[in-house]
Amino acid sequence: MLVLSRKLSQQILIGSDIKITVVKIERNQVRIGIEAPDEVSILRAELFDSFLDPEPEIDVEPTADHRDKVLSF
Repeated sequence: MLVLSRKLSQQILIGSDIKITVVKIERNQVRIGIEAPDEVSILRAELFDSFLDPEPEIDVEPTADHRDKVLSF
């Protein structure tokens, strides 16, 4: 695992088409923005884990209107 330090508004590039931006830092929470092509799925790990669990039924397919939203972790 690569661990990087970033300050507010700084970015990380993954390849040439995925950009991660630190949007907000507050107490113990960091908000990041992710810009990626439509064909790249972006999921929080806990949603992905629950997707693998056959019990819960959730729709994890991202839609175009979610593509440029800020995700909170």
